[in-house]
Amino acid sequence: MSHAVAALGAAALTAGGCIWYVPALADLRAGADRPDSRRLAAAACVTGWAGAGMVVVLLLVAEGWWTPAVTAVAVTAAAAALRLYAAVKRGREAREAAHHWASLGHVPLPAGTGRSRNVVAAVVGCGMAAAVAVAAWQATSGSGGGANWATAAVASATVMGVFLVAAAVYARAAVRGPRR
Repeated sequence: MSHAVAALGAAALTAGGCIWYVPALADLRAGADRPDSRRLAAAACVTGWAGAGMVVVLLLVAEGWWTPAVTAVAVTAAAAALRLYAAVKRGREAREAAHHWASLGHVPLPAGTGRSRNVVAAVVGCGMAAAVAVAAWQATSGSGGGANWATAAVASATVMGVFLVAAAVYARAAVRGPRR
């Protein structure tokens, strides 16, 4: 696959990602009106999507594949670190809010959906990582050119489908609650 085709695909993906990074930019612009955890999560989102844009540019100007690949890995690590820090910060903020409510003599009802949402996000994220690994392995193994890309696409779609089904089953079970 040529760099131009990969750049076109990455550019289309980045343009489609505006449904995530435009609201994240609004959260960042809101400043102190948003909690710290929400701004950190928005920074993680913007970092990831800006990294995808950088990879597009590097695919167009770089000679080899290693420069865009290293950039993608570095940006992904930075975005993941920001997102994990945002999750830790959100936990602290929730405990602080619970402490303040308890000091007022009122205990709010637990939300209950946070754990389910986090588990589904983790399952989908692991599925994406596994699908990319399977696609890379399938595409690079063997001596055939076009057949390996087709096999890689089918194999990664199958792996991702299995993880999506697992996430959907877990989400449905979490909505129903425990059996009695």
